[in-house]
Amino acid sequence: MAAVRGRPSLTERRRQETRMEIAETAAALFSERGYEATTVEDIASTAGISLRTFYRYCAAKEDALTPVLTSSVGALVEQLAGRPVDEPLTSAVRAAFDAPASAQRLADPDKARRLIRVMGSVPAIRTRWLAAGRDMQDQLVPVLAARTGATESSMEVRLLACALIDALSVAMEHWARQDEPGDVAELTRRALAYLRVDELQAAARG
Repeated sequence: MAAVRGRPSLTERRRQETRMEIAETAAALFSERGYEATTVEDIASTAGISLRTFYRYCAAKEDALTPVLTSSVGALVEQLAGRPVDEPLTSAVRAAFDAPASAQRLADPDKARRLIRVMGSVPAIRTRWLAAGRDMQDQLVPVLAARTGATESSMEVRLLACALIDALSVAMEHWARQDEPGDVAELTRRALAYLRVDELQAAARG
């Protein structure tokens, strides 16, 4: 039977679950033992999979966290795409944080903050984080173009996507480094307000 249109097949959902299990296991081990002290064998053993299965999903140890990044990218883009096009961007992003999928990711704030610290402190992983940020910008461009009425090739739309991703990244990193962190959604709102992204969105409309 064919999968329901727009919804991953059962096999693909299982693959996604396995990828996320590997990523969450790797994040915990990197945080507890350190990146260099954690081996691929450690990750596979703790996740309850074989080395062969690990390498089926990850080309190298530094790729283990990539599913967390790409999952977050897809969720944000999907949420923004579903918001009213005339809604201020700060409000749309706040709504994305309040969505069930985002709330689930942040349900364990200590784990989320630990993951962000690992991604920001390990050069090999940070490189992939920066690459994921660029991919997110590219995915946001058509969404932001629809919100502004500008073309996807517009420099203003691409700058808006860049500003949005940079604000989100800085806010999340700041939140992860604090001994007594506040509300990450509020920090993100402050970051977006500081960069005046609502004004940038209005300017992109021309």
